[in-house]
Amino acid sequence: MRHSAITMADTVFGQRVKGIDWDVLFCSDMLNLAEFKGLCDPDTAKLPTVAYFHENQITYPARFDGEKDLHFGFTNFTTALAADQVWFNSAFHRESFLGGLKELLGRMPDYSPREKVSEIREKSFVRPQGIHPLPPRPQRPPGAPHILWAARWEHDKNPEMFFHALAILIERGLDFKVSVIGQQFEETPKIFEETRELLGDRVVNWGYQNTRESYAAALNEADIVVSTADHEFFGVGIVEAIAAGAYPLLPNRLAYPEILAPEYVARSEIFFYDGSPEDLVTNLEQLIRSTIEGELWNRGAARPGEAMERFEWKRLAPDLDEALETLVHPS
Repeated sequence: MRHSAITMADTVFGQRVKGIDWDVLFCSDMLNLAEFKGLCDPDTAKLPTVAYFHENQITYPARFDGEKDLHFGFTNFTTALAADQVWFNSAFHRESFLGGLKELLGRMPDYSPREKVSEIREKSFVRPQGIHPLPPRPQRPPGAPHILWAARWEHDKNPEMFFHALAILIERGLDFKVSVIGQQFEETPKIFEETRELLGDRVVNWGYQNTRESYAAALNEADIVVSTADHEFFGVGIVEAIAAGAYPLLPNRLAYPEILAPEYVARSEIFFYDGSPEDLVTNLEQLIRSTIEGELWNRGAARPGEAMERFEWKRLAPDLDEALETLVHPS
């Protein structure tokens, strides 16, 4: 975020001198767009511009108190101001960003440009990211229920809560299998290594799946997909797991109520727990017992997989194309 505007301005200039031209500038929230426009050539600076917010640095949670660099959040603010349109991957993300931005600007001792929040809202749109179709789910083999946790191995996904729940279920003598997958980084929370030994031969898949095929297979094998996230602006892993046919158990917060909104999923309230560790354990135990008894999908639950088809690229891409065409060539 600190140097991308300089790097991109130099790169674009190199393309310009080769005679390459563009119709629209489409950037992510990681680019300092205002800085980029000031550094690049005038023709590029005049292009109609979309800033896509996959995440933001105002409401993204920090690992430790006092760790957050507020200047990154201010960069998101100036990027949104410099764009012609601002696209968010969910309505929850849009509202959390604008609310957090208003609070951030309210800290300024004087000349706070809080009126700019309304200006950004007026040019903001919700444009979810897409998913690719998954292969057909094979027939479920007999045996213990298979629980899936699919997320980045970082603090904001709250793995401690998930592993604590599994430890309680093991103490209660419940039989289950588990897959814990997702992207890993240099600093992985120690809870992963500590819990791997506890789970033993219950583990089916562990760690990052190196191919799309192995990732899809892990989703297709799961009976239940669980989220314990403290932060989720959209939740593509959860959306894909639901699309693959897994039964979702999600905290009733973040972008999840939007993904499983009642207008798309009948009786969607049964897929949520209240976000507490106690309610997670209670619901997981019930789902495990229901799966063993062959009753997982006979509890009055509508299968939400079909509702995830609205996020497939084949449906979203034409809308995104049309939105860009309208921006470039307004009627």
